Amino acid sequence: MVQQFFQKNILFIAGMIAGAIGGYLYWKYVGCTSGQCMITSRPLNSSLYGAVMGGLLLSLFKKENKKK
Repeated sequence: MVQQFFQKNILFIAGMIAGAIGGYLYWKYVGCTSGQCMITSRPLNSSLYGAVMGGLLLSLFKKENKKK
């Protein structure tokens, strides 16, 4: 059951992982120096936002099986 879930949602999971890494790297190298930015002021916020955006982006490429 768990294996089927991962096989079915592999693009979404890969997008979340890549997005979280990208969000963290964005915080580390670009970030917000003043601390007033909602997304980039903390690494957790930046990583979560990146994970959501990465998951949504790669889930666009998922092919759905159409049953008639």
